[in-house]
This record gives sequence, C-alpha cells and structure tokens, in this order.
Amino acid sequence: MPGGVALPVMTKWGLRVAMALAVVASACSSGAHKHAAAVPTTVPDKTANGASALSPAPGAPLGENIYAATGVGDFAPATKDVPYRIYVPNSDGSSVDVINPETYKVIDHYPVGRNPQHVVPAWDLRTLYVANDLSSSLTPIDPVTGKPSGPNIPVDDPYNMYFTPDGASAIVVAEAHRHLDFRDPHTFALQTRVPVTCKGIDHMDFSADGRYLIASCEFSGQVVKVDVATRQVVGYLATGGAPQDVKVDPAGKIFYVADMKAGGLHEIDGDRFTEVGFLPTGPETHGLYPSRDARFMYVTNRGGAARHGSISVVDFTTRQVVQTWKLPGNTTPDMGGVSPDGKILWVSGRRDRAVYAIDTTTGAIVARIRVGAGPHGLCVWPQPGRYSLGHTGILR
Repeated sequence: MPGGVALPVMTKWGLRVAMALAVVASACSSGAHKHAAAVPTTVPDKTANGASALSPAPGAPLGENIYAATGVGDFAPATKDVPYRIYVPNSDGSSVDVINPETYKVIDHYPVGRNPQHVVPAWDLRTLYVANDLSSSLTPIDPVTGKPSGPNIPVDDPYNMYFTPDGASAIVVAEAHRHLDFRDPHTFALQTRVPVTCKGIDHMDFSADGRYLIASCEFSGQVVKVDVATRQVVGYLATGGAPQDVKVDPAGKIFYVADMKAGGLHEIDGDRFTEVGFLPTGPETHGLYPSRDARFMYVTNRGGAARHGSISVVDFTTRQVVQTWKLPGNTTPDMGGVSPDGKILWVSGRRDRAVYAIDTTTGAIVARIRVGAGPHGLCVWPQPGRYSLGHTGILR
C-alpha cells in the first residue's frame, strides 16, 4: 500500500490584474531582512552508520533518487527543536492558521498581507515565508515559535517562491507581471529579472543537477524552461489546458505537470523538453507530492463543479495510477504536503474552508479541520531533507 475550485481561470486572472495596481502604492514596507541566519556553505547528510555529517550543498542527486535525503527521520540540524505544525495561508482571509497535527486543532491565527498564497520554507530551513501576493510582501515566520518574526519584506507580486538548489538565490514568481525575480535569499534584493512571454507562470521544479527549471504557465497552456546559471529562457512547450504544479521523478528524468483543465498529468522529458505522455487522474488535477519512500506520488484532484475531490496515487516506476482515493462529501483538495513520518497527507480544501488529514495507507480522511477562507498552499513543517527548494516544502 502506498506511503506508509478556485475561481474559474479568467475570473481569477481578472481579479489579480484589477487589484495589482491598487495595492502597489500600499505595499508593505520595511528595512532589510534581519532575522535569518546566514546560509551555510554545507548541508547535513548521513553517514553509513546514521551519524550526522556534512556534504557539499549543490543540488546533485543522491544516487539514483533525488529524494533520498527526505526519508523518515532524515532531519537537518536546522530543524532541531522545531515543533511539528501545519501552516495554512487563507488566501481570501489575509491570514494564517496554525494547526497542531497531534490534536487536529487550530492553535494560532494571525493576519498577514493581502491574498497570501503559499507558506514557503527557506533554503536553509530556518524561516518560513508567507507569500502575500496582492500586498507584494513576504511575512517571515519563526518555525520555533510559530509566529511572525519580523516586519513584512517588500517584493514584487509574490504569487509563489522557490530557491535555487545551491541556495544562492530566491526566485519570486511574479505571476501577474510575467517574470521570475532572482533575489538575494536573505535581503531579497533583486539580482536578475527574467521576463517570460507566457501567461500565469506559477509552479516549478528543478533538474536533478540544478542546471535548469521547468515552470508551468497556467493561463496560456504552456511550460517554460529556464537555464538557472545563465538565467535565460531556453524555450516554451505548449501543453494546452491549465498546467499547475510541477514535480520531477526520483530519477530526475520525467517532469510531471498537473493540468487542472485536462484532468491529468503531462509527462515532460526535461532534458529534451518534449512531452512523452499524458496520465489521466481526475477532475481539476492540481498538487503533486512524493511519498516519504519516493515510490509513489500523491496527486490532488479538486473535483470540478461537483466538488467530488480525490487523490490519485501514481507509481513512479510504472508511471501509472495504482489507486484512487475518492474523498467523501464536498471536498476540493488543493495543496499541502506529506507528514514527516509519511503517514498523513495534509491538504487544503480550497473551496470549503477546510484542511484534510488523509491516511496514506487507506486514503481515508482522519480529520477535517475548519480554517479561514480560501486555504491554499499549506506547509507541513518541519520536514526531512538537506535543503528546501521552496513552494510548500520541496526538499532534497
């Protein structure tokens, strides 16, 4: 056994464009980012006997599995003393809810900026950032206390945020403005702006060696490939539909791209940048999450107008759906992450003000927790891994 609708596209796009100019003048302002520790030049690894060691930080894979350092118990020293919590950005409520996963209760709630989309772990694992899209700001959270740890940090249009595998840059995904902003990962000063011609750029993942990234462009039915070293667009590939989350397989060869309109996964050969297959999953395919043993990928399907959400379980080896968990009642599973022990898939219910805790052995919902309006890119923290590539917690 595996693992141990937002608004219609044009409505969403129109809302964001209409509001963007109105919030520029009122975007949160602050001084330089002061609370984060310097990025280490090395990151923790494990020796053969399980003791902690240090290995170079670049994004090279470990053997044949790029997720080999994210198994159960593989915590980095930076996450020591961090309590296990679920951070939920309420996009329509301009707030964050904090859930205790042991009690399945909301234990904290606080305002952030306007339209928070994702809670993003920093590359060095020491800070979480709330991407406040329409406030053009990031709210830093100290994961030890679970509370905001400093003033909002002004950045342009942060729908999402990632980090390069070497930790040299944060990449702020300015969806409405059609560019990727490479920024200093501590001060968030702009390093390089990479314009794109596709519409609705929002999610991405990196090659096994970190040389390039592939990002989805939701509103133009494309994906874009960017050379990380030169910070230049390599090319565009038409997929059609409305591509969403992106995740590379453990071998670092196939990039899966969720398509909310097509109801399945585009399979992209990253090196050749060609589509090599399509795997149907369910209505409104959205989020992609590897299991702790990297054998399977959990795929959220938001369920369409009927709100009959489901989770598809994809075998990475066979590239086939091996199980489909149909969730009871009105459910709209969106984004989230896997628990540190691999036993629970935590997912936001985008259109029903809920978070679901789903048993990864049975597919049953073991808890449904009431949260704020429009819960989106929730973050499970801490997680095992050497460093974070961002989003809701892509660790390697």
